[in-house]
Amino acid sequence: MSKAFIGAVTAYIGLGSNLADPVDQVRSARADCAAIPGVCELAFSSLYRSSPMGPQDQPDYINAVMAVTTELAALDLLHQLQRIEHEHGRVRTSQRWTARTLDLDVLIYGEQRIETPELTVPHPGLSLRAFVLYPLYEIAPELMVPGLGPIADLVAKCPQDGLERMA
Repeated sequence: MSKAFIGAVTAYIGLGSNLADPVDQVRSARADCAAIPGVCELAFSSLYRSSPMGPQDQPDYINAVMAVTTELAALDLLHQLQRIEHEHGRVRTSQRWTARTLDLDVLIYGEQRIETPELTVPHPGLSLRAFVLYPLYEIAPELMVPGLGPIADLVAKCPQDGLERMA
């Protein structure tokens, strides 16, 4: 499973689903992400159940975070993740925080801070979302989040808000 990439970057990917068997969606997406050429899985968090952001008339989410090493550029990684979302039946709408089969986000890309119309890294809102912070902390407790500081400090300031770690 270990592949060494010269000039590789460690990136963190957020995975979430609340439709079409969310646990299976997240587990399947994990395998799909690890199969991207130029990507190698380093760690995968437990699964977490969380209430949806936005409209509450939708099912709870299943979330996880995956650490990978990649030789892909950040935008190329994003495009691969969007391809996987599409293959899982993700339908993009202009409405925010709607139910979805799969949501894959580039949370962190090395030590880079990126702000383009297509991609912002670290992911906006990362420091406020328990369903991202707690799984991220689980797999990378010493992580320094670019521009935000130690993950441990971010977790300490973020209430769990009903976040439930699954067995």
